Amino acid sequence: MATTLANMGPASRIISSLFRRSFVKKHVCASSRFMHFTYVPETPPKQLGVTTKMNFFQSITSGLDIALANDPSAVLFGEDVAFGGVFRCTIGLKEKYGAERVFNCPLSEQGIVAFGIGVATTGATAVAEIQFADYIFPGFDQIRTEMAMYRYRSGNEFDCGRLTIRAPCSAVGHGALYHSQSVEAFFAHCPGLKVVMPRGPIQAKGLLLSCIRDDDPCMFFEPKVLYRSASEEVPTGDYMLPLSKAEVLVEGSDVTMVGWGTQVHVLREVAALAQQKLNVSCEVIDLCTILPWDQETVMQSVVKTGRVLIAHEAPITMGFGAEIAATIQHECFLNLEAPIERVCGYDTPFPHVYEVFLLPDKWRCMEAVKRLISY
Repeated sequence: MATTLANMGPASRIISSLFRRSFVKKHVCASSRFMHFTYVPETPPKQLGVTTKMNFFQSITSGLDIALANDPSAVLFGEDVAFGGVFRCTIGLKEKYGAERVFNCPLSEQGIVAFGIGVATTGATAVAEIQFADYIFPGFDQIRTEMAMYRYRSGNEFDCGRLTIRAPCSAVGHGALYHSQSVEAFFAHCPGLKVVMPRGPIQAKGLLLSCIRDDDPCMFFEPKVLYRSASEEVPTGDYMLPLSKAEVLVEGSDVTMVGWGTQVHVLREVAALAQQKLNVSCEVIDLCTILPWDQETVMQSVVKTGRVLIAHEAPITMGFGAEIAATIQHECFLNLEAPIERVCGYDTPFPHVYEVFLLPDKWRCMEAVKRLISY
């Protein structure tokens, strides 16, 4: 967390590590009971070849395995990574590739990020894990000042482009203020980074491999509630999905709904409910990449529908939905038939037993759809 190795004794480090593992065992393994949406598996394109059933964390493991196998310079590191990680995303990789390529780091997020920058600037491929996105902030200075700026400040002579930082994020059922945050908007304000958040196992593997191989440093946020609750037939081979390309998951004509990560599944339920109850046709867009985001796909949809709902779990003030709304207002003002609606988390630390009241669930989103069509 924020404490550096120098300031933390052996006993404290052990207690901290055990606490995190206990959290995972208690909260995440039972997370599907607390989900505010129903996960519906997707089917991969046939051209991606042979598939096998994987849950979300297994698809991450598969992607990391392929990256390590195909790139001898690739290294994977973070807190408890050599043990498989508290979420088991790196299970078996140390045994397969050795302790020189898959290894643990001290409990210092600043140190993990700084080490990753150093590895990437040598031309190697670095994949760093921050155990929870909530604890990434001690490393924020390194990410913002060094990682994002390195190429620009050297006039493209040097870069740390082969660096990907993975971090579990978002609501997990009752993770409270330190284990349920969505932090993507902080990093969307950092020119030089790419920020990605997948919605399911098929997408997670393909986007992760794209991030690892990209020439710019990437932040890859994994909604932790999906680790064991989301399963799909995932292609076993090597494949990549394009960054900065949104996906239209449900086509519609009356309302454009934009989300990412777990919120996409909420919006899918809202689209079905709106069609059934209101005879309203909603188009659902998964942004996939938050920075740089796919403005063209979103604007084309808004021109068609004239009404927009943006939803995300992060607090509403300065959430990334505000940037989307501002861009839509600028580019599609004459096409809008109603004010843009945002349904997001509230401006408060994440609660514990009251988490259900903070999340932008289908009922809050449904009320926003009603406001849009009745304006």
